Amino acid sequence: MWGVADLFPGLSKNRESIGLPEWVQPGEPWSILAPDSDCGLMAQIENLIECLEEGAEIVQDSRIDNSSGRVYINPSASIDQFVRIEGPCYIGADAEIRHTAYLRGGSWICEGAVVGHATEVKNSIFLPGAKAPHFNYVGDSILGFGVNLGAGTKLSNVRNDRREIRLTLGDGSRVDTGLRKMGALVGDGCEVGCNVVTNPGAILAPRTLIPPNETVTGWLGRPMS
Repeated sequence: MWGVADLFPGLSKNRESIGLPEWVQPGEPWSILAPDSDCGLMAQIENLIECLEEGAEIVQDSRIDNSSGRVYINPSASIDQFVRIEGPCYIGADAEIRHTAYLRGGSWICEGAVVGHATEVKNSIFLPGAKAPHFNYVGDSILGFGVNLGAGTKLSNVRNDRREIRLTLGDGSRVDTGLRKMGALVGDGCEVGCNVVTNPGAILAPRTLIPPNETVTGWLGRPMS
């Protein structure tokens, strides 16, 4: 099992949906996280916003920083008080951005996704229905369709030695990403327990179940019954 279609099979069922990212290199799902790539997350958000209408207004206590890129908020999205949003950023239909969330540049929040209270997101994709609802950190990561992160879960994105991130695939092979910052690739339908920490470059196969308080390194496939 490898590649965008294997980790995020929901994409093939939702090809006509508005506001989904595209992978030029489907065999390398992490490639979209490269910050300076013309096909990366930052560039795709800017291109998408050019094709969309102006976003909805947000409540008075929210703050938007457009100095590094534009921000689009779908009119049906819900933005609570004291939220900070930095561009480039895309927030899709019926998404929820809850109290005191912090969306840094490159946050792509798809339809029906949830960024919860005191959660920080940076250069990451929440595919439709993905949720990080309580005290989470999601850095340089991709959450698949319907993923749920338990309270306090952190997807760490930088090695302590600051070296480039290598991945371990399901067959045990190792792959160089060329990235110094990469969090986790969390496949569709995964359930991650409270206070879990994923080390940089972790990969969770679709429908993997992680109990609370675990540290995840490398490839993990632990399907729910």
